[in-house]
Amino acid sequence: MPNIDKRRLVIDFIHRLFIHHAFWFIEVRKKFGNDKAFEIMDKVFETSSEIQLKRLSKVFDFEIEDGIPSSLKNMDEEKVRRFIESIAVNWLANDGVWFQAVENSYSMTDAKHCNDLCWGQFSPFEARIIRKDLQLPEKPGLEGLKESLQYRLYAFINKQEIVEERENSFVFRMKDCRVQSARKRRNLNDYPCKSAGIIEYTSFAETIDNRIKTKCIACPPDKHPDDWYCAWKFYI
Repeated sequence: MPNIDKRRLVIDFIHRLFIHHAFWFIEVRKKFGNDKAFEIMDKVFETSSEIQLKRLSKVFDFEIEDGIPSSLKNMDEEKVRRFIESIAVNWLANDGVWFQAVENSYSMTDAKHCNDLCWGQFSPFEARIIRKDLQLPEKPGLEGLKESLQYRLYAFINKQEIVEERENSFVFRMKDCRVQSARKRRNLNDYPCKSAGIIEYTSFAETIDNRIKTKCIACPPDKHPDDWYCAWKFYI
């Protein structure tokens, strides 16, 4: 039998841990429904992360302060920002690798189909996490949505803005999109992300407050001005 490099095995075990966590969530959701699955996952994450950090602290000899490794707790703000940005970029890169793997194995159509379905799951999940972290009330309205949009993974790697603010609506624009900008540098056409975007933004907004409606102003393959890639109107 081949002798597996134990250091590589560490990375593989972390991967297995994440996937096992995801499979548990999938099966609990099938059994008990979406809301109950999220409720249970919150409890699992709180308990499990504490157990895991304590165990790792014994291996790497670090202190834990308020449930956070002391090195992270005492890290300066600029380094924390770069750390968060690196994680967000890794998330986006992982998304792209999945897309290309399906596209290369099957087709662009299949990859877009899987991508759209994935956003239908991930966007409300991210919204729920942000709602909880911000301790938003049950119906935080458009102000709650504005605040929540600042804490998405995308918010740390793209440039976005809120404009045309009115009493019952506002417009959200993605001024610089990491994916589309990379394609532009390679002289490629915009990636047609409108189908995923409609799912993504609609489900995110509705999870923050189910009264909020979403309208796509423009998103590739739609034409758009040079100073933004996509724009969305949120209203009650």
